[in-house]
Amino acid sequence: MTEDAPAETYYEPLGDGRFASTAATAGPWSPGLQHAGPVAALVGRAFERHDPVPGTRVARVTVEILSPVPVAELEVSVRTARPGKRVSLLEGEITHEGRTVVRATAWRILAAPSHLEPVVHTAPPPPLPAAARPFGEWHGLHVHGYLASMEWRLVHGSFAEPGPGTVWARSRIPLVAGETDTPLIHALRLADSASGIGSQLDLSKWLIINTDLTVALHRDPAGEWLCMAASLHANPGGSALCEATLADRSGDLGRVLQTLLVDEVS
Repeated sequence: MTEDAPAETYYEPLGDGRFASTAATAGPWSPGLQHAGPVAALVGRAFERHDPVPGTRVARVTVEILSPVPVAELEVSVRTARPGKRVSLLEGEITHEGRTVVRATAWRILAAPSHLEPVVHTAPPPPLPAAARPFGEWHGLHVHGYLASMEWRLVHGSFAEPGPGTVWARSRIPLVAGETDTPLIHALRLADSASGIGSQLDLSKWLIINTDLTVALHRDPAGEWLCMAASLHANPGGSALCEATLADRSGDLGRVLQTLLVDEVS
């Protein structure tokens, strides 16, 4: 596969929880290491499929990134840590050649009654731009993997400019070959891009790497297009924290939180 011939999916299923990762999973730092967006979506897919309970939904997913995830064969496993009819805690793990590279948890809770009056405090998202606009300089980032697999419509900000930023985005390809992506997959796949859209640090001078990703959804997204508004906070002697809102054309639906390492580029 060449850089001009993009993959048609992020993962090819191999059976028994094993998946072959394609070039589309590659992140901006290296063609051999995955962006955490597809990784989070893959474990989210496993959470949704694990012993499903009618009337419940995955409301929160936290992904702990123990080490860089290679663009290679992965194995995904999930277990129930705390069973329940209304609330259950799930634990997931992604391994590569027997080594754990990702751990994750998810709260699966009972869906609220349909007659509940919605409570939303955020303003509606900006309109979806009619066309994409140039991103600008990429500072040597690898753009032929995950970044190219997504369709981006920037409202303001950029991966190449100081944030905060707001973007509409959707994937051009399915997470797993032969499957239709679920709303949770759409949200998780985009969420890890928050630190790229929202960063106010010069990527040519500063290395920022998130150790985790938390996505909490008060409702499931509708449609493929999602809007994310992100900002980053950092302090000397501390670390960095990125937070973002997620919305669809109907309005706000959840939050994203990332803890980040900040260091000088060597």
